[in-house]
Amino acid sequence: MSSGNGKDLKWVGTRPIRPDGVDKVTGRAKFGADNFNAGMLTGAVLRSPHAHARIKSLDTSKAAALQGVKAIVTGADFPELSSEFIPAGEMMVNYRDMSLNIIARDKVFYDGHAIAAVAATSDAIAKEAVKLIEIEYEILPHVIDAVEAMAPDAPVLHDDLFTEGVDPKPTKASNVAKRVEFKMGDIEDGFAKADVILEREYNTKPVHQGYIELHACTASVSEDGYAELWCSTQGHFVARAHCARLLGMDISKLRVTSSEIGGGFGGKTVVYLEPLALALSQKVCQPVRMVMPRDELFRATGPTSGANIYVKIGATKDGRITAGEAVLKYQAGAYPGSPVQPGCMCAFAPYELENVKVVGYDVVSNRPKVAAYRAPGAPISEYAVESLIDELAKKLEIDPIELRLMNAAKEGTRAAYGPKFGPVGFIETLNAIKDTEHYKSPLGANQGRGIASGFWFNIGGETSASMLLNEDGTIELTVGTPDIGGSRASMAMMVAEEMGVHMKKIRPRIGDTSTIGYTFLTGGSRATFSSGMAVVEASRNMIEELRNRAAKIWEIPVDAVIWEEGQAKPAGGNAGDFEPLSLADLAVKAGKTGGPIAGHAEINAQGAGPSFGTHLVDVEVDPETGYVKVLRYTAAQDAGKAIHPAYVEGQIQGGAVQGIGWALNEEYIYNDKGQLENAGFLDYRIPVASDLPMIDAIIVEVPNPTHPYGVRGVGETPIIPPMAAVANAVDGATKVRFSQLPMSPPVILKGLSEAR
Repeated sequence: MSSGNGKDLKWVGTRPIRPDGVDKVTGRAKFGADNFNAGMLTGAVLRSPHAHARIKSLDTSKAAALQGVKAIVTGADFPELSSEFIPAGEMMVNYRDMSLNIIARDKVFYDGHAIAAVAATSDAIAKEAVKLIEIEYEILPHVIDAVEAMAPDAPVLHDDLFTEGVDPKPTKASNVAKRVEFKMGDIEDGFAKADVILEREYNTKPVHQGYIELHACTASVSEDGYAELWCSTQGHFVARAHCARLLGMDISKLRVTSSEIGGGFGGKTVVYLEPLALALSQKVCQPVRMVMPRDELFRATGPTSGANIYVKIGATKDGRITAGEAVLKYQAGAYPGSPVQPGCMCAFAPYELENVKVVGYDVVSNRPKVAAYRAPGAPISEYAVESLIDELAKKLEIDPIELRLMNAAKEGTRAAYGPKFGPVGFIETLNAIKDTEHYKSPLGANQGRGIASGFWFNIGGETSASMLLNEDGTIELTVGTPDIGGSRASMAMMVAEEMGVHMKKIRPRIGDTSTIGYTFLTGGSRATFSSGMAVVEASRNMIEELRNRAAKIWEIPVDAVIWEEGQAKPAGGNAGDFEPLSLADLAVKAGKTGGPIAGHAEINAQGAGPSFGTHLVDVEVDPETGYVKVLRYTAAQDAGKAIHPAYVEGQIQGGAVQGIGWALNEEYIYNDKGQLENAGFLDYRIPVASDLPMIDAIIVEVPNPTHPYGVRGVGETPIIPPMAAVANAVDGATKVRFSQLPMSPPVILKGLSEAR
């Protein structure tokens, strides 16, 4: 095994046991709800039962009088913030809106909106206190659907919301927060050159990230104003910044520790309970622990957007796409900030097109504020585009893979959103699927086969890493990106590779906000890419220091010392005849050669390589019940370089499963009062093992030249193709094109009935 530069690799590309595995399987690992402190109180939240209402009065006196209640906070306890947008992963958030979402002020904007929080000596007392809070509402008209929210006569949620991205800027408030547009070439000329033009409208529903671990945190504020926060998060530095800003705290007085995380998928890049727990703890200077019940989690935390998508594609009769156009209308929830911009960026990105126009609308409605969900925005827009590409292939009688190969993005292709691609592996993923036995196998009655592809741009950003050499020659490795997909193993493997030692000598850990330099959150497929760059730089930094120490011991110039196979060695015969010095040898002599030995890196990682994937799925549709059974699934993806192939395969398989759920079952169901009716896993149906076949993952490796080991992020792309792939397979099985998700049994039966 060798790297892109010809260096033989001993660890990168292998499948060692994960460093955190023993703690996970024995129950020692501490998750968000596993932190307990002396004198700890329990928190609970009062939430709105209405989709849209004005708070006429709020009386907490009866709750405060209940024995065991120690603190109550309402919106009045939080500072008023001005509108200020900051990045959070691939999406932007507004601090004023975040504060209002954390706890309502004058109005509530969705079923589940927090109004007050209580801290008490027991969970039962806290829940009883919440019931004693008296509140009077003025019910207001509500709107749930994005298209309906855009109508001129729709109830307007925010009187001060004027559409951005429109010239001239409107003077009348509306529910359209922003219009975005990406354009390349001449769209009219492109369609004029087409022999075939197809257009269709698609609709998707909001779906939740489905993480099993509940939101949970423990906050402890001392009498001197210093605070500690333990929480389940994908970014403890980002959580620190959010909480400090929302509460008006000095950021240096807040220390945040990330727990082990039982799933996030983008949904734990924001804060919900954390500011409430800190505010409660501030009042009594006692630790406050809060855990969000499952029904509240569904009602109050961000799913991803539902959307309405219009797509139009033109092509010549021999299959060359001449133009692509799309209009995306994304639900943002109660406050602006849907992932419509990345949805626009990714819509046509898998293809080399001269003429593209994509317009997106960010639309508020009376739903929970959306949060990131694995490649936020892209699964929705590419579901629509890839479904229409499939129809185009059928119309032109061209194999769906061949049509994609004819139009595939490659090195040198310019995307409509701006960049020109470097080396990318989209064509390789198409050929990998084309060469599978799966693609060539026959189908039975009521069975169909679907193909779809996907793209994600990936991100880098601010990242820190620190390495300390212990007295026994082992290395303490600290990074700032919470491990949500095996990054501790990947980091240890890259350090072991660089240092030339066994991976067991590396002790990886996630540092809290007081023990490691600022590090952006784990999201956007950046952890292995950016932290990988940082640990490689830190390793090389340590190696330079080790060479310096060896040079001092041997009393020769440092240029005469090399680091090879985990040892300092003379560079050649002219350097002298010395026995190699191992890490342990140098650690023992560290005190005499200058003191502790360490390496560190603080970087702003650039050059994240975009990722492409292609998925193939077979389904069988029962015409009597409308049930869709997934028979077989194969996914190919360009990982650049798979540091730990088993983790990469797991990411691909996990994304495919979530996409299957999105395609077939998952949706938020609201009644006519705007109340969520399926706030739990009994009624919100995610796929379980018995619903799925084994998913074959094919790793394609076209190295990213900006990373020392060729890494591309892999976590986002796998969720993008499944929705279209399943829809295309259902079309093949039924000869009916379904243009709305989920394709649940009632939807399938209705479509079959209407087609008869």
